[in-house]
Amino acid sequence: MQAVKMYTTAVCPYCIQAKRLLQARGVAVIEEIRVDANPQERARMMEITGRRTVPQIFIGDTHVGGCDDLTALDAKGGLVPLLQGQA
Repeated sequence: MQAVKMYTTAVCPYCIQAKRLLQARGVAVIEEIRVDANPQERARMMEITGRRTVPQIFIGDTHVGGCDDLTALDAKGGLVPLLQGQA
């Protein structure tokens, strides 16, 4: 299983939805980086992704995007292979 990293905030409903989907696909550990607690992390996230909204999700070295991107990837059958390192 690939490592999963997610930039989040405490009250983001899309972050919660993304975590639930990842857990449903077998992800046991999600490294959460709280950008609301550390503004420097938001700046880093924006530098890496070019986006300022959360969540921003990484699976291994792949930037998946936000919750909608994650859901779309799952709908077309690409999430599980990516999690398993097959994509």
